[in-house]
Amino acid sequence: MIRFLLNALWLIFGSGILLAIGYGIAALICFALIVTIPFGVASLRLAVYSLWPFGRTIVPKPGAGVASGVANVLWVIVAGWWLALTHITAGIAQCVTIIGIPFGIANFKLVPAAFWPLGQEIVDIDDRA
Repeated sequence: MIRFLLNALWLIFGSGILLAIGYGIAALICFALIVTIPFGVASLRLAVYSLWPFGRTIVPKPGAGVASGVANVLWVIVAGWWLALTHITAGIAQCVTIIGIPFGIANFKLVPAAFWPLGQEIVDIDDRA
């Protein structure tokens, strides 16, 4: 129940909708460019994660190979570093108030996913093994 409440508040007040729209637009651009479709899939995964972050976490995907590592290096150069920096800045700003601390923590949880998304998967905390 607490996770649902936090997610609902995040969606309305914690910029969840804005993040999801931004990641969704980036995914559409990546899909249109054909070669960047894997980045589009990663952007969609980030969009869904940014909509409902509480109660979920990011874990390494079994079987992710060297190609995802090379693609992540390209992702970091093009988009990952500024996305991670944006989440860090927003997290710090939200942690200034006591009410915003859970939202700041959610932004900090999004940093690794935004910085290095390929070869990762988002799972429910209860399903993590």
